[in-house]
Amino acid sequence: MTLYPLKFKPRLVEKIWGGRKLQTVLGKELPADKNIGESWELYDFPPGVVDGSPDWVSAEIANGPLAGKTLHWAVGEFGPQLLGDVPLAGAGQFPVLIKFLDAREDLSVQVHPDEAYAGRHPEAHLKTEAWYVVHHDPQSRLLKGLAPEVTREQFRSAIDAGTVEQLIRAIPAKEGQCHYLPSGTVHALGAGILAAEVQTPSDTTFRVFDFNRIDPGTGRPRGLHVEQALECIDFSHSPEPAQPRSHVAGFFTTVTRLVRSPYFTIEKVRFTEGVEQAVPYDQPVVWMMLEGRMELRVKGLDEAVEAKRGETVLLPAQMQDAKVKTLSECQWLEVTFG
Repeated sequence: MTLYPLKFKPRLVEKIWGGRKLQTVLGKELPADKNIGESWELYDFPPGVVDGSPDWVSAEIANGPLAGKTLHWAVGEFGPQLLGDVPLAGAGQFPVLIKFLDAREDLSVQVHPDEAYAGRHPEAHLKTEAWYVVHHDPQSRLLKGLAPEVTREQFRSAIDAGTVEQLIRAIPAKEGQCHYLPSGTVHALGAGILAAEVQTPSDTTFRVFDFNRIDPGTGRPRGLHVEQALECIDFSHSPEPAQPRSHVAGFFTTVTRLVRSPYFTIEKVRFTEGVEQAVPYDQPVVWMMLEGRMELRVKGLDEAVEAKRGETVLLPAQMQDAKVKTLSECQWLEVTFG
């Protein structure tokens, strides 16, 4: 079987804070009567993790001869042909979760566990992530990291008083900016921001403040996880991990490194229109399309795989004579592993 660039059916997730930018900005087709906050582009979760499903919840392939199969099936079927030597995550799942997020309202103030916490609590899973700001409204901001010298006791008092926001750094949103959020970082995506998110494959989130929001479905505030969050938040005030930027420019293309973590690397790639070249990788690569339109061809597949703004493509580690051609000027986020 010839492997080829794989596209997947997005999993659209309704959220109390969701909106319509996934459609108006990225061109995704959304249900008319729902506020969609997340588009899961590439995902692979074991039974019991997502909505209590007894089966694997895994992205469905949407193109080519493998259409209808799942990412998890492909991982088991093709192994190194798909993954190269990239290891699977804890339960044998694909090693990243890829999303687009649309925050019509502020997301809750939250934190995710690190390896130490997850090791003590088998039901929790490490979660480290990064946001790339695709679009934002005027005056949008995000919250990221504690203000200087904030202590655990001060933060706990602020939770009780409803003043947590005052103890977290507010950063104005800027299109094209990328924010690395290692586990232990208290944070909240701000209202009006459309972001691309790359993260480890975990959905463990501990909310500490939800802006006094009432869930219209229940008429009550959403639940908080104060004790778990206080155990996970990094109060050490260690410097944010350095993210040295690298920038390589040519006549037809530029590549800018945005984030490098132990789990994934994110680079922003720009190609001018009409460039055609070989795809050079021997490891899996994920492309999140930000602008433009391209086609990818491999030997053994009659039709080209077309990718455009708002779509995500997984390039398997082993493809025969793979080539990419830009049909307009293109920009995308390139995600690699480790």
